[in-house]
Amino acid sequence: MPCGDAMDTDATTACSRDIMREFAALTGLEPPGTRPNRYLWTDAFAVGTYLALFRRTNDRSLLDRALRLVDQVHRTLGRHRDDDPRDGWISGLSEREGALHPTLGGLRIGKRMNERGADEPPDAHEEWNRDGQYYHYLTKWMHALARVAAVTRDPVYLRWAMELAKAAHAAFTYALPSGGGKRMCWKMSIDLSRPLVPSMGQHDPLDGLVTYAELQGAAARDFGGTVPFDLLRERADAAAICRSMPLVTDDPLGIGGLLFDATRIAQLMDVGGFGDEGLLASVMDAARIGLESFAAERTLDLPAQYRLAFRELGLAIGITGVAEHANAFGRTGALERRAEALMGYVPLGDAIEGFWMDKRNRQACTWIEHTEINMVMLAARLAPDEFLRV
Repeated sequence: MPCGDAMDTDATTACSRDIMREFAALTGLEPPGTRPNRYLWTDAFAVGTYLALFRRTNDRSLLDRALRLVDQVHRTLGRHRDDDPRDGWISGLSEREGALHPTLGGLRIGKRMNERGADEPPDAHEEWNRDGQYYHYLTKWMHALARVAAVTRDPVYLRWAMELAKAAHAAFTYALPSGGGKRMCWKMSIDLSRPLVPSMGQHDPLDGLVTYAELQGAAARDFGGTVPFDLLRERADAAAICRSMPLVTDDPLGIGGLLFDATRIAQLMDVGGFGDEGLLASVMDAARIGLESFAAERTLDLPAQYRLAFRELGLAIGITGVAEHANAFGRTGALERRAEALMGYVPLGDAIEGFWMDKRNRQACTWIEHTEINMVMLAARLAPDEFLRV
């Protein structure tokens, strides 16, 4: 990656493009591999980055790469694994119908190991390496598909996103006994038939609520209701679960997710797609408290071998979102003051970017062990325009 430490917009675009070219070759995207290495979280950020680079350069090959990546993700992670006795689409649809509706059964994570069998006891450590479906990965893919639809003006991508939203919500959400409301599972099996980790992700309901609002708004605003889906029930479920969830975290990737959701909520409020200003204030407050705690820990003073680039870069991308969409937070003085407090952490985001732009730090074992996700998150930080837009 021939990228320097201090770069202007043209240079960051060139650097991000170089990283994404390397990513395409490394994972079997270009030239197409017979067994491509697809991972849903990484690929969602990769799609957004390719779209941003296309918008910046007007180079059609970058858009083509984004579309090929979408197709490859669906044909890899929407189907059963090679080491699974099952085959075909995980939705159970026929080959033809599965190709028309590739997200109806959800999408696999893309982990190296197959999922835990129904008769196998859970192993908390090993579960991190096993396949299945994560709700918060699915919402990232919904967002990526929505951005593809916006750039291409092709409603099929939004339809796939909304079909995925319907399938994921139905599978991951369950009612508590005795009318105690609803909860969400953290991880489901590949075919969405059973929970693998029944506990709930801290920010999953929030992420779902914002993503459902994004998709619903895009369907009405950009495609005039031609995408025939209604996510009102799903939004109501997610909103109800959000009300009982604490949002504060000191995990950098989690804080970045809060900032990403805050950026989307603010933009949606601008176009009438979200009406809960109180929730936006709560999300911004939680992000600020998390940032204060993270900064006080001084983990950014540690050498590279003790740091995880993709988690830090997720935070840096979130900080960029608030800074680049600052005008969207100006609806009230209270929100504007919250945004100003968050923008005080812009230097922290710049420090994270600068640290991982240093080639010496990319020689650390923690970078090499997670090369693909690290490189895509760095490229996304350098070209975040589309990922941060709704």
